[in-house]
Amino acid sequence: MELVNVLVAAAAGFGVGAIWYGVLSKQWMEASGVAVGEDGKPANNSDPMPFIMGFIAMILVAGMMRHVFALSDIDTIGKGLVSGFGIGLFLAAPWLMICYGFAGRPRQLLLIDGGYAAVGSAAIGLVLAAF
Repeated sequence: MELVNVLVAAAAGFGVGAIWYGVLSKQWMEASGVAVGEDGKPANNSDPMPFIMGFIAMILVAGMMRHVFALSDIDTIGKGLVSGFGIGLFLAAPWLMICYGFAGRPRQLLLIDGGYAAVGSAAIGLVLAAF
């Protein structure tokens, strides 16, 4: 049952990413410098590997969050939502800040990607605690 919970939570985090980057796609492409095709979409849009790797990453994140939640007695929707948001905002986003700072990446990219880390982790935490 826990595997199903982790997979559903991973799908929730992935789905939030689809919406997040769907809304912020133009700003993200500009800030990240990703190559854009004639259709205005990323040039590698037809390559399934980023999507596959992204979902595998979501499974890893959700699995570790489930483990941490179990050890920490995070067992309500409110605790899951807040804890997930905190993991994204205070663990994942600062890590991105370090990497992006040394790489000279734009602050807007940090806000977009760090924001997704926080909101996506909140969605994962909510789902993990709901079941």
